[in-house]
Amino acid sequence: MKPSFDILIVGIGGQGTVLASNVLGEACIIENRTVRSAETHGMAQRGGSVESHVRIDGRFGSLIVPGTADLLIAFDLLEALRYRHYLPAGGRLVVNRHLVVPTSVYQQELAVPDEESILAALSDLEVTCIDAARLAEEAGSILSQNIVMLGAASGDIPLQPGSLEEAVRRCVPKKTVEVNARAFRLGREEGMLGRGAA
Repeated sequence: MKPSFDILIVGIGGQGTVLASNVLGEACIIENRTVRSAETHGMAQRGGSVESHVRIDGRFGSLIVPGTADLLIAFDLLEALRYRHYLPAGGRLVVNRHLVVPTSVYQQELAVPDEESILAALSDLEVTCIDAARLAEEAGSILSQNIVMLGAASGDIPLQPGSLEEAVRRCVPKKTVEVNARAFRLGREEGMLGRGAA
């Protein structure tokens, strides 16, 4: 049996992956669970990849070994494809139905990938695709997409929904608490409905 539940959160600089991992860490503290985490920022300030490793009940290092993650939460379709190798075949992926095309695609005049082809490349996984922008706007702020995604993935995370929502309230700026709590609940509802469907 694995000693930890390993979650990899991936996105692009500015999408809030670090805040999302902080929320998970805070929820672990609320439940008196051990947690280890690490972030790799890369060139995030220029729209580069950001990855956050979160290991719940882990006894060893904070970095997840490729092929062993229990859950991948991707804030962008291309980032899901880029980090797919962290999941075993049949692994669990919750992904935002959003696509930021890298500048290099245009510079090199490459074909722009579409949602259908990306999801086809991820077909060996158990995928839930979420329109986080729509739900974030419904919650009151487009900037709450990261919290929507946490809510959407919460059914797969071995933490109580109440602990996760309380962690959201503790980690986000005070003036955005209610918007983000709503974003979490909307994401959770959508995630439970969309589980196992692309």
